[in-house]
Amino acid sequence: MLSHAAPYDALLLVSFGGPEAPQDVVPFLENVTAGRSISRERLEEVGEHYFLFGGRSPINDQNRALLAAIEEDFAGNGLDLPVYWGNRNWAPYLADALEQMKSDGVGRAACLLTSAYSSYSGCRQYRENLADAAAAAGADAPHLDRLRHYFNHPGFVEPMVDATLAALAELGAQVRQDAHLLFVTHSIPVSMNRESGPEGVAYVAQHRSVGEEITERVRQETGHRYPTDLVYCSRSGAPHIPWLEPDVNDRIEELAGGGTTAVVVVPIGFVSDHMEVIYDLDTEARATAEKLGVDFARAATAGVDPRFVSMVRGLLLERARVERQEDTRRAMVGSLPPSWDVCPPGCCANPRGPRPALCGRD
Repeated sequence: MLSHAAPYDALLLVSFGGPEAPQDVVPFLENVTAGRSISRERLEEVGEHYFLFGGRSPINDQNRALLAAIEEDFAGNGLDLPVYWGNRNWAPYLADALEQMKSDGVGRAACLLTSAYSSYSGCRQYRENLADAAAAAGADAPHLDRLRHYFNHPGFVEPMVDATLAALAELGAQVRQDAHLLFVTHSIPVSMNRESGPEGVAYVAQHRSVGEEITERVRQETGHRYPTDLVYCSRSGAPHIPWLEPDVNDRIEELAGGGTTAVVVVPIGFVSDHMEVIYDLDTEARATAEKLGVDFARAATAGVDPRFVSMVRGLLLERARVERQEDTRRAMVGSLPPSWDVCPPGCCANPRGPRPALCGRD
């Protein structure tokens, strides 16, 4: 009998990775910045963020929890499919995951990226790393398909709507109505946004669409339309290169100067509470707000919310139906259409020049 997951016989969870002990921090950062000629002194400076949390990023533990939740969801819904996990920048590496999949006889796998949006760093770079890992595994490496971007999937958006409402409820009643919603994502170079997606500027457009959807859902629940901004965190790189702005801290300062008394920070650019969330938002942005006398609340990420976990199964089965030419319906919310299954030529171009990448037409 044909499996309802056919032609897939595995799922590969693809993530960024992070250090798990103090001695891992600088080697991890060297992996992340390979080819950029960044000094060890600068890497040690950046590494101080990790040492504030014991020299350990939470991201791998969060991926372990997500993997376990996906396995439980699959089993509970009759989907007999193994789930593997590989990282770009730290163990377990993608190359090791593909070797294990190859050894286990996996022929074709769907890949879920823990990055919901279109950009070079959020999509194509992962596809390049998958190509490298497949090349290392040799001719018998599993065939890999990337599941579509899920920024506007209800399983991703709806947990953030509820998290925003919960964060608003944390504020005192005297300031809640005047709160400002700050939708936060990772800053990227302006040029990278310009090249994101098949027609450009998809990174910002996708985030704005998600922010608008959350704002409207919150209005429907509260009867109040909160003012909002899309802001950024975690800028890095040479100072002369323009990156997306405003920084979340700069915007909090501007709002405080204009009389805003409360902010709710909503990390729509992230799927779990990893370092950019617990340091850039929970530590730095909170400190900025406290210094300025602004009440601060931070919405939770999707994490292992059951709706997010079941989304993974939904995306896999949706793509399986497409590959079997049975059904092309897509679950989505908001103003933008569902994302493409296969990345078109030139999508999210590598700023340093072409490199082989899986899961696309180029």
